[in-house]
This record gives sequence, C-alpha cells and structure tokens, in this order.
Amino acid sequence: MTLRYGWTTGACATAATKAAYTALLTGAFPDPVEIALPKGQRPAFALAVEHLSDDSATAGVVKDAGDDPDVTHGALVRATVRPARSGEGVVFRAGPGVGTITKAGLPLPAGEPAINPVPRQMMRDVVAEVAAQHGGTADVVVEISVDGGEELAARTWNPRLGILGGLSILGTTGIVVPYSCAAWIDSIRRGIDVARAAGHQHVAGCTGSTSERVAAELYGLPEDALLDMGDFAGAVLKYLRRHPVPRLTIAGGIGKLAKLADGHLDLHSGRSQVDLRSLAALARAAGGDDELAERVVASNTALEALQHCEAAGVPLGDAVAAGARETAASVLREAPVAVDVVVIDRAGRVVGTARPGG
Repeated sequence: MTLRYGWTTGACATAATKAAYTALLTGAFPDPVEIALPKGQRPAFALAVEHLSDDSATAGVVKDAGDDPDVTHGALVRATVRPARSGEGVVFRAGPGVGTITKAGLPLPAGEPAINPVPRQMMRDVVAEVAAQHGGTADVVVEISVDGGEELAARTWNPRLGILGGLSILGTTGIVVPYSCAAWIDSIRRGIDVARAAGHQHVAGCTGSTSERVAAELYGLPEDALLDMGDFAGAVLKYLRRHPVPRLTIAGGIGKLAKLADGHLDLHSGRSQVDLRSLAALARAAGGDDELAERVVASNTALEALQHCEAAGVPLGDAVAAGARETAASVLREAPVAVDVVVIDRAGRVVGTARPGG
C-alpha cells in the first residue's frame, strides 16, 4: 500500500496567508487557494476559516499530514494579515499557539516568532505575488496562529529547545513524507546547536525517557543538554563530528546499545536486530564459558542474555558499553569529543559503563 503524503505547517500557513492577503485587497477569499512549493509542486488548500474586517483578514487551513503520525495532523493553522507601515515589508508575528524563540543556536534569533526561514520565504513570495496581482504594497504584518498549539508543543522538542508558547512553523519542502526520519533528525541537530550556543561542555544522547532520567541524575545535566536520540544514534554522532561538544554520553537500554556495539547506527527494530551470536562473543570475551554463550544465543532478548550473564558473574553490560563506545568513536573519527556509554535495564538500573581510556 502506498502511503499518502501530507503538507507541512509551513505550507498550510503559506496558503492561509495568500488567501487572507487576497481577501484584504479584493474583499473575496480564494477557495481553494493554490501555492507553489519550493520544488515546484502546486497544491491547493481548502479554507476552514474566513474572516474579513476593515483592517485585517484571517484565513485558516486544517493541516493534513497524510499517513504520517504527525502531532500536528488536524491542527487548524490560521494567518491574519493586516497592513504594515510603508517600507516594512513582511513582518511576522506569533499568534496564539505559535512559539517564540528564547535561546541561541536556532536558525532565528531569540525573540523572533518560531516561523522557520523556508516558510517565511514562502509567505513573502505569496505576499509579493498577491500584491503584484491586486495592486498591494507588500508591506504587511502576518500573524500565524495554531489552535491548541501550546498543548501540542508540549509533545515536541520545542520546550527543550527554548521555543516557548507553542509550535514551530516548519518545512523545507512543504511536503510531509510519511514516517520520515527527517523531522526527528532535524530536531537532534537543533538540540545540539542549542546546547553548543548555551556553552554546554557535555551532552547526552538518550534512547528514551528512562535513559534520559538516568543520564541527568548521573551527571547533573540540564534539560537542554539532553538529546532525545531515540533510534538515531548515527544522526547524533555524525552531527557532533562536524559540530563537536567536548563530552558525549550515550545512554540507553541493553538491546538498543547492543545494536550500536554491533555497528548499527539506526537502532529501530524494523531496521536492525540484536545479534545474539555477537552478544555471545562479547560474553566469551568478558570471561564467559561455552555453556553461557549457548544460553545467550538461545535467549529471547538482549535483556534475558544480560540476566544469564549477571547470574554467571560475567559483565556483559560493560562489554556492550565498550563495543558501543568503539562504534561511536569510529563515527566521530578525529572529532574532539570524549565519549562514555551508560547501559541500563528496563527499570533504569545501570548495568554497564564504558569511559574514555576505560
């Protein structure tokens, strides 16, 4: 079955802006409203909201993320357009549900609405297009809002990145690719940028909330030094190779970090599997005998293999941590990043560690 593509918040905001500015100049809302995306596609959007007053116009588009499980699917994105002073050009404002940037390290300075550069350019382009068609000046204030955006933003990286009060208006192509890794990886990169701009010397890439809590407790790291790595270990390591931070902790469960120890950089269960024979080899190298290795190979999970090894007094967790650290170092190459690894079980108990030179 082919999955259906959707539209970014940036594309929805652009369509709403075009419709609102057209209504402000002509008294009528185009519906549907067509826009050009950065790669040349020309989708049309139906309007869910139309409101015209003497000095402003508001149009709204319901975001359709296609078959992607996007947190903003179904959100109502509104644009209100009103005249600005002559010569001001397009002035962007954050309405209800759209965040404001409060930290350095993001593509826009602190104090700006969280409307990313590509959507801003798309909106400038439609303002210029409408102004040329209908005799406008293209000096307008564009206020973008998202109904319920502040609540939705709590389920994103925005609070950690210092984007407060709501969502970001995003998109570089205007299209949401179903189950794309791009958005998560971009959030990882922005998280590293924010940590660097804040002067943090130590960040932690964590596979989940439990490992994040453990890393914060072990090292006293602030929230904006914690990277929600998920399955994308490679994204963290490759970006830090180009934009280094002096120290990196990788924290995660035994299963995911066993994959990293085996050389996998994408730890998703659908794209890499725990190799129990590799775990058995690690157990042998850590002092286990052939009988223990056979029990490891026969295990259902990495956690069961760990339990067998712990019962035998064999430090499999440390061996996995050391292997994961070796993989990380090979990706970082010569980057000045010291890496340590913390392996936990499902309860958050530390079952293995590896440190530089350890």
